[in-house]
Amino acid sequence: MIVDDEMLLRTCMQRILESEPDIEVPVACDGRGALAAIDVHRPDVVLLDLRMPEVDGLAVLAGIGERTSAPAVAVLTTFLADEDIAAALRTGAKGFLLKDATPQELAHAVRVLASGGTVLSPAAARVVVDGYLDRGPAHDARDPRLDTLTAREHQVLDLLAEGLTNADIGRRLMMSASTTKEHVSAILAKLRLANRVQAAVLAHRAASAEGRHRRPVLAGTR
Repeated sequence: MIVDDEMLLRTCMQRILESEPDIEVPVACDGRGALAAIDVHRPDVVLLDLRMPEVDGLAVLAGIGERTSAPAVAVLTTFLADEDIAAALRTGAKGFLLKDATPQELAHAVRVLASGGTVLSPAAARVVVDGYLDRGPAHDARDPRLDTLTAREHQVLDLLAEGLTNADIGRRLMMSASTTKEHVSAILAKLRLANRVQAAVLAHRAASAEGRHRRPVLAGTR
């Protein structure tokens, strides 16, 4: 399901996604009809614009979070310097995409979200890393939460930040899928983070604080 107040954009995105053999887009609407449409069509994934008149994306996202079987939501945005990104992540967004994403990136994001993963576009990653995730530790200081991780957990976190799936991380580190999943859960618990997007962002921020350059990627994690 696509929720955006720009009819031309949402129609184009709908047609792009419906050209994929494994993706159906039953409805594209603005914020006013979003929650009612979700109750009727029960989509697995929602691509949601933040800036909409009358009913904005944050209000829709909050309403989605109140539902028992909530779909995965990725925020669509054209505003790179947008503090609403932080609010959306805390409200339950599973990812962030710019509206100029390629058709391939768009379809990939939908598949990752449908499989329970998270997505973060390169440009959105840079914005969040620059401080819109939260106003926590200073960007030039090492986050003390990272010191609670084991050496293996640091390896997993670095690979997670590169956009690798659990299966890819397991293959890279020669671990089983269940062991990888346990490490990811432990990382989120120790860092007191809600989801893998936040973990990836924290890793990128730590790399910046340590003077290392890591190129943000389109992250697809399961």
